[in-house]
This record gives sequence, structure tokens and C-alpha cells, in this order.
Amino acid sequence: MKYQDLYDELTSGAVPSTLPRRTLRMLEDIASGRSAIRAIRHPLGFMCLPVERGGGHGGEHGVCVHLWSGSFPSTGVTTSEVHCHSWDLVSYVLYGQVRNELASVADSGAGATHRVFEVVSAGGVDSISPTERTVRYTGGRSGVYRAGDVYTLPAGVFHRSVVPEGTDTATIALGSGRHGTDLSLGPLSSRSHRVTRERCDDEETARAARLAAEHLART
Repeated sequence: MKYQDLYDELTSGAVPSTLPRRTLRMLEDIASGRSAIRAIRHPLGFMCLPVERGGGHGGEHGVCVHLWSGSFPSTGVTTSEVHCHSWDLVSYVLYGQVRNELASVADSGAGATHRVFEVVSAGGVDSISPTERTVRYTGGRSGVYRAGDVYTLPAGVFHRSVVPEGTDTATIALGSGRHGTDLSLGPLSSRSHRVTRERCDDEETARAARLAAEHLART
């Protein structure tokens, strides 16, 4: 599953019906140990299967499969779920449901609800640092996406992704380009800290891929 091929498919206006079957085969390869892909426990509460990482004159890009399931432990969020990518997102829902909520964020001194934090990721570690910027945050416009839906999000937009409790969900996420720094909203008084992204072992990776394959096979 290559970034450019997937990007062309997902932005063509007619996603090929073969994409879920191709993803199913990849998940089966991971579950059986035929693939070297290993899951990572993401700080935002999902499991990430990193399919491709690349770069070049066109900028950095990547392909991941994101899995939300109550069957696996998740790490606690140290700032908040509201964040802002430094890259453009194209996402395809394989199964389940995800609500993408665009945040309303206004710079504010008195009456601020959150502080803006910079997130710099390297070597599986997120270095999270408070900035001088404080804002007032309120929930904004939402879109709900289900199996077969595609949604996009440009870099620089604060948002949060919400999966209904008890609903297993999986997406293919494409990221491209770098535009500034990843950001997150957090408590006004939080300090600098680091979060290590836990890499799952072979057994847990296989269980996650097997569970996703079972859901996808029924879709």
C-alpha cells in the first residue's frame, strides 16, 4: 500500500471497491507474522499500524492504519484530545464510525481556557512544550463518517476525532507535507514533559490486526 497510489484513489471521487480487500490481505499478513509491521499505541487513544514512511522533494508523507477498540489498553492523554497537525490529512473509514469535530479556537488573555503546546516527535518520543499562547476553546462544526467515507483536513486546523464508546473503528490515514509544528491544547498550568509512544510486541500486534481483519471481513 503506497502513499501516492492511495492518495490518487482516495481523492479520485470514486474509491475502488478493491481497497478494503487489499487492506484485509495486509491485516492478515500482519496477524500471521508475514509482515514486519508492528503496532504503536498512540497517545490519542488508538493503535497505529505504520504502513509506509517516505520523503523526498515532494516532502514527507506516510500511510497508517488507525484502530480504535476497547479490547486494547490505551495511554492517557496528557494535554487534551484537541490538536493540530503540521501535515495534510486524507482519511478513509474502513469500518465503524468517527466524528471529526473542528474546534473553535480564539486567542485570549483573560478568560483563556487552554494553553497551546508544541509537540515535537522523534524516535518514538513526543516532546511537549508550553507556548506563551493562550486561547478560548469551544466545540465547533462536526462531520460524522462511516465505512466507505473519505474526509480531508488541511494542516493547521485544530480538531478532535471522536469514536463512539463501544464502537470498534478503523481508518486508513494519509499524511503529507510539513507546515510548522504539531500543536495541542492543554491546561493553562501544564509544564514541559515527554510521552513515549509504546511499541507493541508481536503478540499484541497480531491480535490487533486479527481483530481488525475480522471486523473488515464482515463489512
